[in-house]
Amino acid sequence: MITPRYTDLANTLSATSPFVGPETQERATQSRFRARLGANENGFGPSPKAILAMQAAAAEVWKYGDAENHDLRQALAQHHNCRLDNIVVGEGIDALLGYLVRLLIAPGDVAITSIGAYPTFNYHVTGFGGALKQVPYKGDHEDPNALIAMAHETDAKLVYLANPDNPMGSHHAGDTIARLLDQLPVGTLLLLDEAYVECAPDGTAAPVSADDPRVIRMRTFSKAYGLAGARIGYALGHPDLIAAFNKLRNHFGVNLMAQAGALAAVQDQSWLQNIRQQLETARAELGEIATQNGLTALPSATNFVTIDCGRDGDFAKAVLDALTAQGLFVRMPFAAPHNRCIRVSCSPKPERDAFAHALPAALTDARKRWPG
Repeated sequence: MITPRYTDLANTLSATSPFVGPETQERATQSRFRARLGANENGFGPSPKAILAMQAAAAEVWKYGDAENHDLRQALAQHHNCRLDNIVVGEGIDALLGYLVRLLIAPGDVAITSIGAYPTFNYHVTGFGGALKQVPYKGDHEDPNALIAMAHETDAKLVYLANPDNPMGSHHAGDTIARLLDQLPVGTLLLLDEAYVECAPDGTAAPVSADDPRVIRMRTFSKAYGLAGARIGYALGHPDLIAAFNKLRNHFGVNLMAQAGALAAVQDQSWLQNIRQQLETARAELGEIATQNGLTALPSATNFVTIDCGRDGDFAKAVLDALTAQGLFVRMPFAAPHNRCIRVSCSPKPERDAFAHALPAALTDARKRWPG
């Protein structure tokens, strides 16, 4: 059989995905989930103004979107009190991660992350032939000091840190993150993933200048802004680094409707405050549900709650499977010891009620299968 001549690197990679989506699971089981609680989506939805803006843009969807994302970048620059040239917009943080890794990581170059942290970063690093080094969490938090120490040991080009963290929902104070910059090796860039920072307590965002060349901060419209399906995010960084993205980004990758929705969303900060309040209510209720069932909800600064099932990964997987069998889509961390947990989105009240109803039976089923 004649096949394309793949690169040697491509031949070493496995055709896998870090996430199995709910739609894939629904097709496999030929049934629909009655509650989507596993993808860290914002079921409360985007600003009504964002929906109206996207509906209006639909009439002009025959056009390509603005390749420079000018109006959105202008609004973001005003929102963050920085300049237009401090901001690049892309197809969600996942795409921006890929562009950044492509800019910095050649075969053999070192990038550092935490064991069990957001896996898409890892896929980009290995996909470009980088040497991925990982450090353990410290309890349920990423360990910034260990990441910095590993950077010194390995002459790393890139250090990935999420604040708040996925999958544990924990966070560090922004001042703590800012102080790390003085400890970075010269030539090492801190990639600060702040996807959940709008969900977090005040003071979580790192108080660093957008002009600081030692760090790039990535934000998304997928979480608190409720636009996951639009696939749009942005990065804040030094103008020279931001300009480098233009060497290789997909200039027409962000569609016209997504640009319109994101622009309206960032201009409607009152809706964002409403979402923050709803997330706080949902986190508290999910914590109560966990407690009522003898489980422990970990403190969360995100739009999900990570629940410690109290045993090992096999038991947590049994709980997850039992919830899935009842029509609830949930996920769990993939690396020990955090795979002792399940992770539940902060969803609207009907889905929280469905989880509260399903969890006791799921625990009963799991304990029968894993009685230890």
